[in-house]
Amino acid sequence: MNRRQLMLRAMALGLIPSLTGCDYEDPQHPDLADKFLHAMSAWNDRVQAALFDPHTLAPTFRPDQITRPPRFNAFYDISQAPVVDETTYKLELGGQITDKTPWSLTQLRALPQQEQITRLVCVEGWRVIGQWGGVRLSDFLHRVGADTKCRYVSFQCADGYYSSIDMESALHPQTILALTFLGAPLTPAFGAPVRLRIPTKLGFKNPKNLVQLAVTNIYPGGYWEDQGYNWFSGS
Repeated sequence: MNRRQLMLRAMALGLIPSLTGCDYEDPQHPDLADKFLHAMSAWNDRVQAALFDPHTLAPTFRPDQITRPPRFNAFYDISQAPVVDETTYKLELGGQITDKTPWSLTQLRALPQQEQITRLVCVEGWRVIGQWGGVRLSDFLHRVGADTKCRYVSFQCADGYYSSIDMESALHPQTILALTFLGAPLTPAFGAPVRLRIPTKLGFKNPKNLVQLAVTNIYPGGYWEDQGYNWFSGS
């Protein structure tokens, strides 16, 4: 955290003690504290977006620094990870995209690929280093004629999860549609057949088992974001 971020965080925390004694329990009737916290979260989103530099790369690491064994994380047990039939798989496209023809896994694999060894940071506090490979999302968006002047790119997953990111982050050179993990095709537990890998954001902004991608100017929210998590969530 740089000095400016630290000062902003201190300002936010400094205001919270004045709201002690307020009721946080009833989401149907938000009181002053609820409204303040929602406003502060939206303000944090704007501040993080203003601080984001689309040309600054996330740190990369050596192969010997990869976390082994890899760590599974989801809102369900690993035994419940969805298994998607790769032979019939299609990535559906929607929103402000010129060519909405669905993409098969074979077609995605035929595109130029890149690999990265980057760190995934979880909002719970732990972090792991992994190796991912796949299609640069910016290349894919341009290929299908996405309107990159739109504000959001949203994702729907086979397990019911959903998320969204800002367009600037989608166009970041390290943001990819990942097809491989640790040098091999993705497995169900780690997002097969396609997942988003975006090392400039927290782990829950890296949805797995993607079945749909859309470009829109309408705020799409997200599974955790709609439950109060900060939306921008840059790491």
